[in-house]
Amino acid sequence: MNKDVPHIDKMAGIELYSTKYGGIGGSIKVKNEDFKVQELLVESILNGMSKIPDKHYSFPVYLLEKKGLDSNHATMEIFNRLGIRLRVLGIKDSKAVTTQYATSEEKKNREGNTAHTNLTFLGFSKHSIRKSHIMGNQFEVKISNPVKNEISGFLPEIKNIPNFYGLQRFGSERLVTHLVGREIIKRDFKKAVEIFLSHTTEYDTPFSKEIREKCNDPRNYGPVIKIIPRGMDLERNILQSLIAGKGYISVLRSIPISIRRLFVHAFQAFMFNKCLSSMIKDEEPIAYCIKNDFCFRLENKLALGKLMKYQDDGFTDLVPAMHLPGYSFKSNDGRFERRLSLLIKEENISPKDFYIKEMQELSVEGGFRQLPLLVNDFSYHNNLLVKFKIPSGSYGTILLRELMKPVDPIEAGF
Repeated sequence: MNKDVPHIDKMAGIELYSTKYGGIGGSIKVKNEDFKVQELLVESILNGMSKIPDKHYSFPVYLLEKKGLDSNHATMEIFNRLGIRLRVLGIKDSKAVTTQYATSEEKKNREGNTAHTNLTFLGFSKHSIRKSHIMGNQFEVKISNPVKNEISGFLPEIKNIPNFYGLQRFGSERLVTHLVGREIIKRDFKKAVEIFLSHTTEYDTPFSKEIREKCNDPRNYGPVIKIIPRGMDLERNILQSLIAGKGYISVLRSIPISIRRLFVHAFQAFMFNKCLSSMIKDEEPIAYCIKNDFCFRLENKLALGKLMKYQDDGFTDLVPAMHLPGYSFKSNDGRFERRLSLLIKEENISPKDFYIKEMQELSVEGGFRQLPLLVNDFSYHNNLLVKFKIPSGSYGTILLRELMKPVDPIEAGF
């Protein structure tokens, strides 16, 4: 097991590599077309739609294809251009070509194109589509300039890859979302705003660093708004709210709720990664269940079914899971939960802090996440193009980091 991982991975709580494979280097996302992701919708929804709405078929379903834009900004662009208020089921990266499903409260069947998106109306469903209707994601990734193209030695180790949250969950090169989420959990809303505005990393451009350093002084808010680039629209919203004299909770609420929720979810993800790293270092098995583990039954190779406690009852279609931190979390649930409880205490917080009465829309109960990545249908071609499927909520870049072992993940396209 190689524990010498890049510093930015450690900042996201990913403290080791789980495979002995040496890595092929190279880079991803040289072009958007080099990284393709397609959501896989359950067949019962996909095949059970009508083009005409009635009392049974009343929930519109769309196919959203986008390039060079993240999902949140894609829905904003569609609303501004087409007037359709969409709800997407999963968050997809900006540096990619992605295909995903969306729905809307509006009982209309409009469609069209914007600068970065193509929106196609598929039909009306009997049920409002939910995240549970997404089985997984199919990836097709071109790795540019690898040091070698033969990766057969990697194949036996795929089953050992943990289901870490990838860097995208934390803001990639900025790696700030979980830091904001931590302060929200601790009820330091002022610090949460300050971190979002002013936090910098080695990957910030000189201009970005200049802007964020100026944001440390409230006297600079007005001048900064005049020079802030279009891509920093969330920072602009925050500065406008601060200039208007709003309280820090109202300032945070100037950020769209879908992004605000990412802050708390990212802190959950950080704690999950830290706990999983710690357990793997201690050689705890994550590919199979042991007594008193929480486990998911597998409905098929991708879909996670019923959650249950493992009692050595002969089931073979089980994968271990861990409780995410949240207000329903209990420290005595299992081996992973006991370790997570210690990490929570180290953060000087408690599970009840995840119920945020000041901003109840950001409260999180907890939930569960499977521990192995569960890679399916992996294949590769010598140019080097890799294809694979993983369950919904898992990150394709977690497999790729184990395959490539990049010295600098951000420079390598992560």
